[in-house]
Amino acid sequence: MITIVEYDPAWPARFEELRAEYAAALAEAGVPVISIEHVGSTSVPGLAAKPIIDCDIVVAGQEVEAATKVLVGLGFVALGELGVPQRWAFAEPERLAGTNTYVVVDGSLSLKNHRAVRDTLRGDPELRDRYAAVKRRVAATAADRVAYGRGKNAIVQAILTAAGLTEAERASIGGNPVMIRPA
Repeated sequence: MITIVEYDPAWPARFEELRAEYAAALAEAGVPVISIEHVGSTSVPGLAAKPIIDCDIVVAGQEVEAATKVLVGLGFVALGELGVPQRWAFAEPERLAGTNTYVVVDGSLSLKNHRAVRDTLRGDPELRDRYAAVKRRVAATAADRVAYGRGKNAIVQAILTAAGLTEAERASIGGNPVMIRPA
């Protein structure tokens, strides 16, 4: 079962705690970071969401390995790209339960996707509310995260269209695995 909850105004503060921890560890290791971004549904004020904070650590391509080593040092388990090019996923340590953390290459379609969904929903309350309604409906019947992801595909494609992504970009994103990491 997928749990969707009402927006929690504490989510941005939780992200800031994560961002600070990641930034300090990466800086200590000398890994240049372009940005650390709050993405996913918890990054959109007013949007119902799974209560999981998604973080993108944005780096240049040559810094992926170094950033991965830092996260492993913090207790994460590297899971690889999981079928999404230029986005590396990690299983969080118990102390950071309720987070999804990714290392993402600057300029990648994965990063463009995350930003497009976040920024479009932040700027369009009607589309945000339509997305929330779909999420609640699909979560109520989805057997697992794969079914949940598939059930949201049409509205996600509508969001990406509203964000101005090209047909080729939307097709590429739509072809990515819907399960972001193993359960």
